[in-house]
Amino acid sequence: MTSGMMYFPRMLDKIRQYTRGELHEDYHENLGAPRTLDGACCNFLRVNYDDLRERTRQGGTDEEILEWCFQSGRQPNEGDLFVWNGFVSKVGWRDSFSPRLEGRKKKHGIAGRTDILTMADLIDFDEGRFPGGTGTL
Repeated sequence: MTSGMMYFPRMLDKIRQYTRGELHEDYHENLGAPRTLDGACCNFLRVNYDDLRERTRQGGTDEEILEWCFQSGRQPNEGDLFVWNGFVSKVGWRDSFSPRLEGRKKKHGIAGRTDILTMADLIDFDEGRFPGGTGTL
């Protein structure tokens, strides 16, 4: 989380990894795409993904880049962040992202993991914060 906002640091990490040539190619197609978490996050902040990518490549902390987003787009208030965090924490659970979540689980050999219910769970699993997570997706 950065300044109370979920997902934002992961999006920046993907930009940085892509820039260094370290991001797994499975993620390349969806970077900043409109119907993805990257796209939703940029829309929420009212910033263009390409502009955010360029700003991230210039360097700075997650907090500094988020502050740039606030100045370039909009600054959500506490209520906005409550709604955003609620949304992003449940994406994949009984919604239009559910098939994508199940496909990702199957692709990575964890289709039987009934405890991974959301994209946030899958991200936590991928980054080793979820039981049995390996950080290898």
